[in-house]
Amino acid sequence: MYQALYRKWRPMSFDDVVSQPHITSTLKNQIATGKTAHAYLFTGSRGTGKTTCARIFAKAVNCLNPHDGEPCLECEICKNADNGSLSDIIEIDAASNSKVDDIRELREGVVYTPEMCKYKVYIIDEVHMLSAGAFNALLKTMEEPPEHVKFILATTEVHKVPATIVSRCQHFDFHRIKTEDIVDRLLYISSQEKLNLHSDAARLIAQLSDGGMRDALSLLDQCSAYSDDITAEVVSNAAGIAGRGYLFDILEGVCRRDTAEVIRKIDELYSMSKDLSVLCSELITQMRNIMILKTADNGADLIVCMPEELERLKRLADSIDLDTILGYISILQECSERFARSSNKCIELEMCAVRLCTYSPVETTRNITSAKSTAPSQASDPQINSLVGRISRLEQAIDSGTVVSNRHPANPTTKKEPAEPLKKFDPNNFTPLDEWKDILERVNEQAPAIGAFLTNSMACIEGNVFNVVVNSDFLLKKFKASDDKALLKKIVNDYYGKDFGFMLYSSKNVDIQDKENPINELIKRAHEAEIQVEIKK
Repeated sequence: MYQALYRKWRPMSFDDVVSQPHITSTLKNQIATGKTAHAYLFTGSRGTGKTTCARIFAKAVNCLNPHDGEPCLECEICKNADNGSLSDIIEIDAASNSKVDDIRELREGVVYTPEMCKYKVYIIDEVHMLSAGAFNALLKTMEEPPEHVKFILATTEVHKVPATIVSRCQHFDFHRIKTEDIVDRLLYISSQEKLNLHSDAARLIAQLSDGGMRDALSLLDQCSAYSDDITAEVVSNAAGIAGRGYLFDILEGVCRRDTAEVIRKIDELYSMSKDLSVLCSELITQMRNIMILKTADNGADLIVCMPEELERLKRLADSIDLDTILGYISILQECSERFARSSNKCIELEMCAVRLCTYSPVETTRNITSAKSTAPSQASDPQINSLVGRISRLEQAIDSGTVVSNRHPANPTTKKEPAEPLKKFDPNNFTPLDEWKDILERVNEQAPAIGAFLTNSMACIEGNVFNVVVNSDFLLKKFKASDDKALLKKIVNDYYGKDFGFMLYSSKNVDIQDKENPINELIKRAHEAEIQVEIKK
């Protein structure tokens, strides 16, 4: 019967464990000197050797012929432990045995002496999954266990383990396995398994495994099903990282500020049933790669991609400045966080695309497909980039302060009218502004993202208060949680040449008594939009 590589090549002794010398040396010395503790806590990310070291430790403390803290692997105890028939080494999966009753059974069992071994060893894997009651039931036993009992707790999430448990254990933190060590191990196992693993393929597997040896061996196993001659291309196909051109098409469209093309690509992927949450995560990963290439010398060693993808990433890194990259990452992360509470992920990602294509903290983005090219000295000089950004911001400030409606010509020497006491908004006496469309055109010119949020909105002026009514609670919360409100207020004040008080309302949260009130139209549109969302679901 075929056995998976990660099981077949699981380390049998401490010397076989990779990249954890700070742990294996300590455990060997404790066993050799007879100074082992009664409880241990092994923590670290997946595939770093926690459970493996726990099993080796359980064998070594009970081995009939140990050598410098290592199990002999030849005595009856070692052989029975390796084939899983040793009753004195008990492994418990806390994920499926998390209740108080399960721990009570454990407490009842610890009073009995071992059948064959010197110590009865309890290995509790994923211990953070125990319930609060189960942890409380375990406390007293762990603090003062019988002399013939030892506990080894393993977890990937130590922050979920109560401090009262942690304080009763010797804590060992397993590091992610180094890429070089994974590569060496993969090449050795491949030679033993008669697989022709290329060095560049081994490095790609190591990078994709994210410091976990089990993940690396599982991917090697998967690659071997494709071919005995494992190249980087085979690894790419097996891992599913081939054919990711759509990611770079979207990113290049963002850099060109081609909103229509980016939204079209998103719609195409949505039609193909692409998980948009995964797509957003992939975009964040690639934008992180661009950030690394932009800021780190020899940064190619820190990212995972195919050679042809690396060239596209380098071109993207050259085409945008660091501030813009950081802004893109923030926008994508915000979008990813909103997916959980969004009723329509496609619209959410399209809104994110609009923000990406209109985002420009510093106008130094270069069109990567343009025939025109910037001189290398200008493109690489950070002082020039800084000056360009300052000039751009000044131009924007001048434009927003001087462009006003023809019906309200600007007079630079005229001071704005002083503000009067705010007048309370009366929704039942609502008279829509005719010039609201003109103001929205100006909003779309200066901040297209805000214009998209103000679709199907209305406005009116009561006294010295400018009131805006949007057609959904989501849009209202979006304005209040960002700087968009302040920018919209500035555009309105510049339009009229005076300071208004500024209020935002949702059509759902105003009390309308008159059926002919224009706000009812907004309420109707919001209701129709909700129906469309339910139909799509």
